[in-house]
Amino acid sequence: MKLPRAIRLDPSDTFVFRRAAEPGDWLVTGSFLFGGTDPSALDAKGKAAFRSGFLGVASFGWSTLAVVTEASEPELEAAVESLAGHLVDKLGAPDLATARAAAAEEVAFAATLCDHPPQTLLALHRTIEDGEIRERFRTLTPRDASQSEGFRAFEFLEVAGEEDGPVEHVDLLNLEKTRLT
Repeated sequence: MKLPRAIRLDPSDTFVFRRAAEPGDWLVTGSFLFGGTDPSALDAKGKAAFRSGFLGVASFGWSTLAVVTEASEPELEAAVESLAGHLVDKLGAPDLATARAAAAEEVAFAATLCDHPPQTLLALHRTIEDGEIRERFRTLTPRDASQSEGFRAFEFLEVAGEEDGPVEHVDLLNLEKTRLT
């Protein structure tokens, strides 16, 4: 089985969201946290979470991006248990059995988003339409299997007719690696 897992390509989640999910944290959409909420009444960090956040089941923090990852049965069970604990502790679920059922449903839905090859990045865009929460998902994959560099979110290309200059390539995935060395 595959599940979405938090990935951090840069540190932006740590200041965009009130609490950022930890890299490697299993994720669900977290839309249930916004039921009955008017997004326009949220502060800037709440709006960011509403608009584009996946919810970490262990950290109960937010992640802008998810990566499709293989999950073992024990990891799946741990994700359900972790989310169920938060549903009881933070949201007042009546008991752990009820919370487990709701958590299992959320994790199962998250698994349906992972009908892609492992390492595919997922992004979420959440809106309110006709009074209901609408979620749209996008994927970001390497351009082809021969690319050993992985994902490239931005690339600057020379445009015909524009002022001549060097073509620049920004590799977000390797920015963190470069910074750490």
